[in-house]
Amino acid sequence: MGVSTSRPTEAVSVVTVDHPPVNALPVQGWYDLADAVRTEGRDPEVRCVVLAATGRGFNAGVDIKEMRADTGHGTLIGANRGCFEAFAAVYECEVPVVAAVNGFCLGGGIGLVGNADVIVASDDATFGLPELDRGALGAATHLARLVPQHLMRALYYTSRTATAAELHAHGSVWKVVPLPELMCTAVELAEEIARKDGYLIRLAKAAINGIDPVDVHRSYRFEQGFTFEANLSGIAGRVRDTFGKEARP
Repeated sequence: MGVSTSRPTEAVSVVTVDHPPVNALPVQGWYDLADAVRTEGRDPEVRCVVLAATGRGFNAGVDIKEMRADTGHGTLIGANRGCFEAFAAVYECEVPVVAAVNGFCLGGGIGLVGNADVIVASDDATFGLPELDRGALGAATHLARLVPQHLMRALYYTSRTATAAELHAHGSVWKVVPLPELMCTAVELAEEIARKDGYLIRLAKAAINGIDPVDVHRSYRFEQGFTFEANLSGIAGRVRDTFGKEARP
């Protein structure tokens, strides 16, 4: 349980998250994920990283139970910093990152895949930001990298999800496959990328990041400021307390 790495081939590393029941990560989990991605990306033998998860879904965001248990703001600060580190680690990984997404990809999961280089998804995968239903804000920066601007706003305000097929239609998901074929397809794509020269692929990653029209780090950090405001005002806690219960009028 936690974050593990494996090497299906010498040049491809798979970073796998396994945090039952829904891969909602505690503060330390986000840092562990960031460390694993950065370590694998720095390895001169690795030319592509596959980011995957076990269980019912790819990622359900932060651990709400851990957040509720803290009467202060320490967990909130830790979660925000941890998410920032994990998202940045994927974006800044020295080699391309292929996200292999199964089941639900929510909240922090959007931050991860939105910063990945390529997304392969199973046909049961869904993507969304239920942040407003959980007393939180953030990752609109990353959702905007997956869908057009107005759809991003509609999904954000309603907390609805989009299917893998819908994201494929928008061009942000490379391929949609049956769940049993997900890892094989993701690793095959990673192997194709890994056949490029290792030095050149690193230059390509740095060059593509350098021409991004939006500074994802600054944009996400700006969003996080409103998360703090929501918590300091008390509204975040009131909404978060309803999570998992019947919606209140």
